[in-house]
Amino acid sequence: MALRTLITRRSLGLGLGVSQSVRGLQTVSLPDLPYDYGALEPAISGEIMKLHHQKHHQTYITNYNKALEQLHEAMEKGDSSTVVKLQGAIKFNGGGHVNHSIFWKNLTPVHEGGGEPPKGSLGWAIDTHFGSMEALVAKINSEGAAVQGSGWVWLGLDKQLKKLVVETTANQDPLVTKGPNLVPLLGIDVWEHAYYLQYKNVRPDYLKNIWKVIDWKYASEVYEKECP
Repeated sequence: MALRTLITRRSLGLGLGVSQSVRGLQTVSLPDLPYDYGALEPAISGEIMKLHHQKHHQTYITNYNKALEQLHEAMEKGDSSTVVKLQGAIKFNGGGHVNHSIFWKNLTPVHEGGGEPPKGSLGWAIDTHFGSMEALVAKINSEGAAVQGSGWVWLGLDKQLKKLVVETTANQDPLVTKGPNLVPLLGIDVWEHAYYLQYKNVRPDYLKNIWKVIDWKYASEVYEKECP
């Protein structure tokens, strides 16, 4: 359903409010996965992937679209209190959609290159900024395991400093909430819904095994675009 209001990409990422620029915006829909639900086994079970994609990601989309519709109505009525009230739902559910859309692109079956280390300029950058691929994995796993409650662990690019960084975000906050110059390259979901059915409460085991199906193609493409 098309809406006549627009929250700019920056506003969505930061959850700061409605842009003064108002134009059309289409609601979002669930992206198809480029692999079957069971294709990432044994690292991630097909049952988890199906629930994660069809139920959890879809719920963020449904609630985000609903919030946008309510925002449109509130703006037409000049109801500023409702506009402000809706920002939390837009940030949480919009962030859930943005984050998961990146997450699916960061995964691929082993027989299609899952687990292979990045090559080219991103591979060199990882060695430069972290010392080695093994050191980066250890850092991401350590910081991801330490996230309290629910959240994400990211490999990002500070496009201003041209530097790779590892960051964590709480709940469904996108990486941009940690800084407007941060571009997400790789995101790992550490909400329990991403692993509990298979790994129970042992998040470190999930983080250890997910590297077997990590796909660096998307991250490399984004990195090369930002650092030509």
